[in-house]
Amino acid sequence: MKWDEFFVTGEPMIYGAMVSIVVVSLAILIGLTYFKKWGWLWREWLTTVDHKRIGIMYIIAALIMLFRGGVDALLMRAQLAIPENGLLDAQHYNEIFTTHGVIMILFMAMPFVVGLMNVVIPLQIGARDVAFPRLNAVSFWLFFAGAMLFNISFVIGGSPDAGWTAYFPLASIEFSPTVGNNYYSIAIQIAGIGTLMTAVNFLVTILKMRAPGMKLMKMPMFTWSVLITNVIILFAFPVLTVALALMMFDRLFGTQFFTMANGGMDMLWANLFWVWGHPEVYIVILPAFGIYSEVISTFSRKNLYGYKSMVWSMIIISLLSFVVWAHHFYTMGHGVMVNGIFSITTMAIAVPTGVKIFNWLFTLQKGRIEFTTPMLYSLAFIPIFTIGGVTGVMLAMASADYQYHNTMFLVAHFHYVLIPGTVFAVIAGFYYWFPKLFGFRLNDRQGKLAFWIIAISFNVTFLPLFFLGLKGMTRRMYTYSESTGFGPLNLIASIGAVGLAIGFIVLVYNIYWSFRYAERDTTGDPWNARTLEWSTHSPVPEYNFAVVPKVDSLDAFWESKKSGKPLFTDKIEEIHMPNNSGQPFILGMIFMFFGFFMVFSWWVPAIIAGLGIVVMLAVRSFERDHGRHIPVSEIIKTEKALSSRMDTDAGLRGEHA
Repeated sequence: MKWDEFFVTGEPMIYGAMVSIVVVSLAILIGLTYFKKWGWLWREWLTTVDHKRIGIMYIIAALIMLFRGGVDALLMRAQLAIPENGLLDAQHYNEIFTTHGVIMILFMAMPFVVGLMNVVIPLQIGARDVAFPRLNAVSFWLFFAGAMLFNISFVIGGSPDAGWTAYFPLASIEFSPTVGNNYYSIAIQIAGIGTLMTAVNFLVTILKMRAPGMKLMKMPMFTWSVLITNVIILFAFPVLTVALALMMFDRLFGTQFFTMANGGMDMLWANLFWVWGHPEVYIVILPAFGIYSEVISTFSRKNLYGYKSMVWSMIIISLLSFVVWAHHFYTMGHGVMVNGIFSITTMAIAVPTGVKIFNWLFTLQKGRIEFTTPMLYSLAFIPIFTIGGVTGVMLAMASADYQYHNTMFLVAHFHYVLIPGTVFAVIAGFYYWFPKLFGFRLNDRQGKLAFWIIAISFNVTFLPLFFLGLKGMTRRMYTYSESTGFGPLNLIASIGAVGLAIGFIVLVYNIYWSFRYAERDTTGDPWNARTLEWSTHSPVPEYNFAVVPKVDSLDAFWESKKSGKPLFTDKIEEIHMPNNSGQPFILGMIFMFFGFFMVFSWWVPAIIAGLGIVVMLAVRSFERDHGRHIPVSEIIKTEKALSSRMDTDAGLRGEHA
């Protein structure tokens, strides 16, 4: 292989990206060396098995990927801003919209949701950690390995270019002969294995590690949403893993699973992809629904209306999510009967979603509403998401979909679902739970400024796309003539995209400003919230709770504050905690090199790396690591140091004394 085939060359923007990667990498290395932080980085972060730190790393990675995917989006909008623009050629545009979709769904939305899940779930159920802490670290480092492997493709080898759905035969070696789609198949497999491990871990955590007295119907709604989401992951992600493995075999070893000859079937890929793909939408949406339920209930100062119906609606959504996949290709040759059945199931899934909308509205009714930043995102979600839902029902009509399919109308629809449905939610959750992690709130004034810029710019960006789609502009069109009349609406959408970028810059600046200047929280409960995570200190100590809380109602912390009944009644005893380990990080790095060698069909180093993976698994199998115990004296010392921040529970106060 020649160097100009290994490195992507000929594009000034790619050269700029290479320079920026080198400069940033050198800055990090020099900074860690100058401030003597290598040991701190290894001990506190790279080897951690603490669910809170792992959650923070997921969220940091998601924010970086939001920037990376956002740059792709701005480039697309810049290209489409005016007719016959020459900023990007067709190939570069294909690569950008492919990586934008993959990054935003799999490497931004998913890790942001999983990060919040890591931070919050053990605290909400009164646990001291997840069921399998080291497996949790392995999950993160496999995700990180997959994300990094996918992202180096745009400077080494070339990015995938067959769309985020990678339909065959376009994604086959015949029509995509570069290594770009090898990156797609292998990087997503590696990250997907980590996600599958996360599902197993959190299912066991929620089902087996809840605080005494917390029955299933006393769990917070976010915990319920995460439980159901991980059940979906458990059934959906193996389908994607198998499909990607078959894709890898077709591209690397010459098999014929998805070819158009020799017994292959290109539509098999489309079916397997969307059997995973539509449940994936709910994998990122259902936790968002849980976040909105927590935020709306907290800032309405009311119990969540229709708790049981909210639970059952999520269960029904999870079941229906597996029987709607064919609506993604009504136009690809199904008969009337098949299209009709999937049309009905697609419309049916709107019913339990509508139940949730009305329950949130009834929760707001007669509430003492506080318009905090997380509440603003939650309130904006309802009307904007409803537009996405209504246009989804329009797309569900198989006959009408022949007009809408693969137009900008569809692009507008799924952005009206995913941005308010997931991005607004993770931002709301980030603002809401931030003080629990760091001991201070993000600045509310700057938060509201960012909200209004983002909310207005979002509609300016995507509302015109509905009309462009109805006028006949297809998605993935990299240029258009002036005579089409698409120019003015595209220019408006591109201006809105710049506004979105400004809004996210304000959000990031708020994080920086708040770290430096925000007032520190001394209560542990800055929002006057309802659930157990707010009953412990902020920031949360390593062991979460000195004494495991006892629960006898929904919203146990809120009821405890109202009634004066203590949550913590037992004596402090020594606490068993897991040891940190460098093995998950090392395993993740070996997986990344294994994937890289596989991408280029470098078989000898790939086999060596594969053996390294087996060795790491064997080492863990024979390792005898039973964790450690934190003595009572150390716990009491920690609690006394933190007691000035919050210690409202009289029973626990007596134990400290």
